[in-house]
Amino acid sequence: MTTASTNSPDVQSRKPSEIALQNHKQLFPNHKSTLQVTDPELIEIFDNFAFDEAWQENKLETKSKVMIILAALIGCQSLREYKIMVGAALNVGVTAIEIKEILYQSVPYVGMARAFDFVHVTNEIFVSSGIGLPLDSQSTTNKKNRLERGLELQKTIFGDMIDQLYKNSPRDQLHIQQFLSANCFGDYYTRNGMKLQCRELITLSILIGLGGVDSQIKGHIQGNLNIGNNRTILNDLITLLLPWVGYPRTLNALKCLNEVSTIPPSMENS
Repeated sequence: MTTASTNSPDVQSRKPSEIALQNHKQLFPNHKSTLQVTDPELIEIFDNFAFDEAWQENKLETKSKVMIILAALIGCQSLREYKIMVGAALNVGVTAIEIKEILYQSVPYVGMARAFDFVHVTNEIFVSSGIGLPLDSQSTTNKKNRLERGLELQKTIFGDMIDQLYKNSPRDQLHIQQFLSANCFGDYYTRNGMKLQCRELITLSILIGLGGVDSQIKGHIQGNLNIGNNRTILNDLITLLLPWVGYPRTLNALKCLNEVSTIPPSMENS
């Protein structure tokens, strides 16, 4: 099969839009894209979508956008893109502690096996940027109080359903609920360096990037809503991630959002 090629001036002159170029320059002021040389058409399509259309379609601040993308890149295991985006994060004012907290927050969700390479890459970038390691400790719990503090924070986010999870847990699996309270929430969620509302957005972004975890996505959509991250914020988050995680994960996340959060009457079938 042969395909016709088009060499019209309009096609040959296609390039990222002015908005895409401005946003890209803000994030990556000194970055030399090899794909711009080898795959200019792909870069034109992607940059216009990621850094113009999807970027402009929400009201999130630039710093929040980059943090959300970083989290999703860990979830979908995009190490090379993550490395580039860490540089962008530092360029727009995301602190080293915030970057590390995003990374640490991913560990109970993706597992250390998947987070391991991201930890080392982050450390390499920090050292090359003159950021001393280790960073200041952000831990607020210890072995004695991590279960109590974690359980308290779980209930702040998810309410009475935590008591039901404990009550309905098979006896031989009760330790898993305790691990969730002490480890996932007591060890990680209680840390300083990131506010709770931001931490829940990061968790949701990790889960969306991970894919195949719709039950957990629904749970954390509800958790976000419970602590003040409204439907508009979550809709913006999912929109922002579309170019990075693809349509299947995005559509699944929107389905979860619509099942958990009531669609405003003015938005139905409009």
